[in-house]
Amino acid sequence: MDIKQPDFAAVSVRLAKNALEVEEAQRVRYQVFYDENGAVPCAEMKASGRDFDAYDDFADHLIVLYHADDGDKIVGTYRLLTQEAAQKAGGFYSAQEYDISPLLNSGISLLELGRSCVLEPFRARPVLQMLWRGIADYITERNIDMMFGCASFSGTDVEALKVPLSYMYHYHLAEGDICPRALDERYIDINLMDKGDIDARRAFASLPPIIKGYFRLGGFIGDGAVVDEQFNTTDVLVMVKTQSLTKRYRDHYERKLNKSMPGAGAQ
Repeated sequence: MDIKQPDFAAVSVRLAKNALEVEEAQRVRYQVFYDENGAVPCAEMKASGRDFDAYDDFADHLIVLYHADDGDKIVGTYRLLTQEAAQKAGGFYSAQEYDISPLLNSGISLLELGRSCVLEPFRARPVLQMLWRGIADYITERNIDMMFGCASFSGTDVEALKVPLSYMYHYHLAEGDICPRALDERYIDINLMDKGDIDARRAFASLPPIIKGYFRLGGFIGDGAVVDEQFNTTDVLVMVKTQSLTKRYRDHYERKLNKSMPGAGAQ
């Protein structure tokens, strides 16, 4: 699909309705993660041109649709895994990288976000806002208390990422009882610079757009990073309490959805 300047008015977001749409979303994932970002596919993935794993069969898949003249095209996706779905799948994906027992034992309703990607021509604020609206609708319908998931930096050179990693440690590290830690065998320290040596504004600007979005929603991270050699990424665990969404986003979403979000009105 050769699109240089898409018409964002022709873009919408909804849940995938059938297996064929999920497979098309998996092809988008393959294009972004493997063809573009250098992840290493297994033979079956390479043959099919799809990124897939065991969690896909249990998750809901939020898709970005481009309503082209020759038919609808899926140009982005976000995987949503509820606690109930995770129990059927044998756990959450993030548990492969982090000890998430503080989340599981908290008694709050959880939603894991993952496998987020959008094709290059559609990586713009309007599309990201549509995705957040879709997620807002989803968490409202299911009374989700916290969203979480692994978010990625491209590349595995931790030294090259010391500024954004250290910035997140000093400014966005989770506090209290809910602070998952990277598994011991995969743990990478992200306290690599003194806080006083970090230009916070510049460091924030260097973050991947999806991580910026989480932090704008009041998000925070777990302790440590994890290098994912298969995906050629350095991962952090990000969490967002739905009740701590900033007032700007909450009001925006409630106007769009004409309903209150979980935790609305909480101080």
